[in-house]
Amino acid sequence: MALKIKIAETKIVLRNLLLCVIIFYSVYYVVLCICFIAFSLQMLDGLAPFDFKTNPSWIDPNYLVLLVSLEITYLIAGLLFALVVEEWVWDYAITVTIIHVTITSAVMSEFPLMLHWWAALGSGLISMICGGQSLAYYLYKDNFIYPVLDDF
Repeated sequence: MALKIKIAETKIVLRNLLLCVIIFYSVYYVVLCICFIAFSLQMLDGLAPFDFKTNPSWIDPNYLVLLVSLEITYLIAGLLFALVVEEWVWDYAITVTIIHVTITSAVMSEFPLMLHWWAALGSGLISMICGGQSLAYYLYKDNFIYPVLDDF
């Protein structure tokens, strides 16, 4: 049995993935700037979205900016993904998160092993999937593809 992949469908998936990555990082930097102003920090690091080495502390405003911007970004980006990819938000959310972890590892020159960073990333991913899939369902519920389970 040969695997048949249509080039047009692959281009659409790659275009949507590129759009989702652009949306994710655009939202991330906008939210990071808003949090920077809200927390009255003196200096904003351009590599902040990739910083997993900041020690977790609820009284450290730098850590709070990183944490709050990560969580808000994941929530907003998930909602925007629903407008781009309609029903496949969960798939693009996981793929964009894998791309983000890969870029983070490359920028910081090491694989992130900080438990607090993975917990924040995981909770953000869950909010992205739940929020985005819920919005996609309500916006496109007439177009959703439901599997036929009669043969099982």
